[in-house]
Amino acid sequence: MAKVSTVKIIEQCLVCPQPSSSSSSPPITSLPLTFLDIPWLFFPPSQPLFFYEFPYPTSHFTSVLLPNLKHSLSLSLQRFRPLAGTLILPPRPRKPEISCGEADSISFAVAESDGDFNHLSSPSCQRDAKEFHKLVPKLLPLLLSRDDDARDKHPLLAIQVTMFPNFGFTIGLAFHHAVADGRTFNNFMRVWSTLCSDLIGRGSDHHIDRWSCYDRTVIVDSHGLEGIFLKEWWKRRCNLLPMVSAKLELCDMVRATFVMGLDDMERVKGWIVTIQCKRKSKPHSLDFSPYVLTCAFLWVCLVKTQEIGGLTNGHSLNEDLNYFGFIAGGLTRVGYPVPVTYFGNCIGFGRAMAVRGELIGEDGILVAARAIRGAIKMLDKAMFSRADKWVTEWQTLIGSDIHIIVSGSPKLDLYEKDFGWGRPKKIEEIEIDTTKAISLSESRNVKGGMEIGMVLPKPQMEAFAIIFKEGLKGSLVS
Repeated sequence: MAKVSTVKIIEQCLVCPQPSSSSSSPPITSLPLTFLDIPWLFFPPSQPLFFYEFPYPTSHFTSVLLPNLKHSLSLSLQRFRPLAGTLILPPRPRKPEISCGEADSISFAVAESDGDFNHLSSPSCQRDAKEFHKLVPKLLPLLLSRDDDARDKHPLLAIQVTMFPNFGFTIGLAFHHAVADGRTFNNFMRVWSTLCSDLIGRGSDHHIDRWSCYDRTVIVDSHGLEGIFLKEWWKRRCNLLPMVSAKLELCDMVRATFVMGLDDMERVKGWIVTIQCKRKSKPHSLDFSPYVLTCAFLWVCLVKTQEIGGLTNGHSLNEDLNYFGFIAGGLTRVGYPVPVTYFGNCIGFGRAMAVRGELIGEDGILVAARAIRGAIKMLDKAMFSRADKWVTEWQTLIGSDIHIIVSGSPKLDLYEKDFGWGRPKKIEEIEIDTTKAISLSESRNVKGGMEIGMVLPKPQMEAFAIIFKEGLKGSLVS
């Protein structure tokens, strides 16, 4: 394990949105949360962390690149104005909203670390989870705020840039998911990186010709879900009932990355065909997408790891249900047109379930794949059929040592965010330390592959690594 590093803040400032002179950017004073935003009030802030190689001293970075980073950020916030706004959480019965004004800004910190950049950004080794929290800013979980405070206000975005002299730097962000989903955040990062690349004279092929859509009327609450979610929000906020503990225990926790390539996915699909033939059931392997195949394999590996690690606490759980939670894009599922530039959340919650004993059995891969595929098809058919239970169902998942939850999406091209000095060397999602989720994104180096980010106690991570490696050789179905 690498030595414990220190991080020193060398600058703390505010970055404001660039004033707009274009009529295409109408002024915004407030933006109500829709029923698709409200469930995210229960979640801790997202904390993506981007590693970039930069073999120059801090003085070169602060004099040459830092001014362009700040200026391009200001220009980007002009197009994503609510990110610099404030989330207002009034007492009931008033609804939460985003407030925007001329004095809006975001916190921007510049830091320097003596840590091992190459070790922290390595995709092939286990790393101390505590080391990453020094590289991302902090935002207060919303459920820890007071329900009786009429002036309860929260910033929505904060950024920290940390230099590792002569090696590289990181861009760490913290943002409240209630303001934007992964698609919106990805759009913001694309605009910021493109503008910065243009400023330093290394323009990309990306063109920025569209502004964010703030029209809340495009999201239609035809199932009366806003009232259900608000009641749950007020109840939990009044009683200070966060989804996860505010106290983060990272002792002996390590972070690691695993990759599923297209060949691996095809191998999993082949195993499913073999199992179906043995059981003389009708083959449906072509119905299993790369996402389903990856998640099914991951689910079985994790359940088997739990068995080895004793997370069942000695109880017989073979007859118990095990849950697998995931996020599903809503643009094609809500049943009405939503612009791709819509600013806000347009996603749904999915939850697959299977009997634990069947998952660890010889047909576990098939059981997991069918369960996940079934949950996705249910969302495809009627995204809001079980939406009234989203909050209560996900309370079971978040922070659980038994159930599995996956965050992120391999459809977001985060590894294409080039600020002018190359693609990210590594991307991490630090929030999963808190939620005990697993991050899933596109692979940086394996075309068509998926990158799996995990944080586990070291003994459990080592057990998972063995099961994952041997599982790809066929041990899960032999």
